[in-house]
Amino acid sequence: MPSNAVVHVIDDDDAARESLEFLLRSAKLEVRTYDSAKGFLKVLPTVQAGCLITDVRMPEVSGIDLLRKLRELDFGIPVIVITGHGDVPLAVEAMRMGAIDFLEKPYEDDVLLQSVRSALNQGDKEAAQSAQKIELHERLATLSHREREVLDGLVAGHPNKIIAFNLGISPRTVEIYRANVMTKMKAGSLSELVRMTLVAGVLPSGTSKS
Repeated sequence: MPSNAVVHVIDDDDAARESLEFLLRSAKLEVRTYDSAKGFLKVLPTVQAGCLITDVRMPEVSGIDLLRKLRELDFGIPVIVITGHGDVPLAVEAMRMGAIDFLEKPYEDDVLLQSVRSALNQGDKEAAQSAQKIELHERLATLSHREREVLDGLVAGHPNKIIAFNLGISPRTVEIYRANVMTKMKAGSLSELVRMTLVAGVLPSGTSKS
């Protein structure tokens, strides 16, 4: 769990919001509360590590609407949805929209805290993956156009001779570009290089993630 993790709580019910805040602070967790989804969306650009707990039924912008908005913005914060008794269809919809868990009122304190800690750990992993992806894109940006073409050929599984033929250069020249690519990408092997491109979400034309 990241040291700067914050649990963001959204609930239009003052008593419910304050009770949840007290529980989380008692568990030594950093908490920020909002009385509406609109209030949370206003500060969204400043939100970093952490997770979100939201009531599913709220006026104006519901929990489902909020999840849909976060999905549109590609904002990857782990979300836990709180539902009322009998709101299973809404809970299912929330999971489809990207929520990682839902808790039905009344919930046990320990169950909620366990769900929050799991969400925070997931958020930590996502933050680490995002940082890795950014670093890999920075390495990719250092490649020349020709080096990038050689990288595409390598990731597509082509041997040096085929890459050389496709690019109209000699196999020896491909070897030089290949060595440059491995150095700039800090890859110790071809398999590691391929894994890096998958993590970065960069694939050559004619290939897919399947």
